[in-house]
Amino acid sequence: MRVASSTRRLVLISLLGLPLAGCASFGGIALVASSAPPDLSGPAASAIAGDMVTKLAEQVGPGSGTIILKPDSTPFGHALETSLKSWGYAVATDQKTGGEKAIPLAYVIESYNGQVLARLSTGSVELGRAYAATASGASPASPLSIMQRG
Repeated sequence: MRVASSTRRLVLISLLGLPLAGCASFGGIALVASSAPPDLSGPAASAIAGDMVTKLAEQVGPGSGTIILKPDSTPFGHALETSLKSWGYAVATDQKTGGEKAIPLAYVIESYNGQVLARLSTGSVELGRAYAATASGASPASPLSIMQRG
């Protein structure tokens, strides 16, 4: 049993880490394409977005700049934008900020082995966590993974 648990954890960490290679070059304001499954329920998307934005605010400060977010029509994209605004962030989807501190943000939401894996990426921090999602909501199923860039 212990080997299966270790293998499962390694697979989870690998899945959260693998897409990071595509986000590693935030040099300017260029963003990778964000993605989320369109079939994620609204309540689950809201719960995941709310939790991840809370953790993001702990890392970059609440309302500390304008979030640059590529437009997305998925339930998670809408929930993320709403949650960011509720934390006091200005959100620009046209990638024009008017001179304020810009924080490019990309996300990847994927289903894996009955769980939903969520990752938020900025130029300075990556956050990842697995969630147990249902039609009526979602709850964390793993500790938060934080990677800070120098």
